[in-house]
Amino acid sequence: MATKGTAAKSASGAAMSKYDVEVEGRLQALEAKAHDKCGGGGADADRITALEKRVEELAEKIAYKLGI
Repeated sequence: MATKGTAAKSASGAAMSKYDVEVEGRLQALEAKAHDKCGGGGADADRITALEKRVEELAEKIAYKLGI
């Protein structure tokens, strides 16, 4: 005899199995943990900005020397 169950729903409204619900929960926990450490880049973002500025300065010097 078949019984009607209530499946969990995804954000899009699709039915999810118990396994899907468990995997989704684990994924969300991992993503939350990974994003906690991030902190917006910090020193690495500053280094990248400084390098980009230096590359731009060098490109301007090359363009000037080539008469572009």
